[in-house]
Amino acid sequence: MENYFQMNLTKQEIDAFSNLGLAHIGDAVFELLCRSYLCRKGETTVDHLHKNTVRLVKAGAQAKFAEAMRPHLTQTEQEYYRRGKNAHVHSVPKGATAAEYAKATGVEALFGMLHLSGQDARANELFCIVMEELYGV
Repeated sequence: MENYFQMNLTKQEIDAFSNLGLAHIGDAVFELLCRSYLCRKGETTVDHLHKNTVRLVKAGAQAKFAEAMRPHLTQTEQEYYRRGKNAHVHSVPKGATAAEYAKATGVEALFGMLHLSGQDARANELFCIVMEELYGV
């Protein structure tokens, strides 16, 4: 039986995903990290959890996350970040610039690759490093 919580795809299998396919799964991985972070931090009301999750996962916040994260990436991780960043999207959400959205898509593609390749500990490590740098937590 496939374990979808702990994926372990090969590089060849991951490379078969489109850039936006990687970002699709990475979006969920990144949001789960943010939600877990907020719950662990002690957010108590659903309203606070929701609003603060949205603040962390919106394109502008992910763009800042990307800038802080980039110095910590390996060469392979940089390649997947660039893949996502250079993905051809057809629309940009209201409230984000095209540059912010591109960086956010890069973050999501990287986190998608890390999850699909079974590197959830690395995704968590990058998340913690950047959250410490940006928010002191």
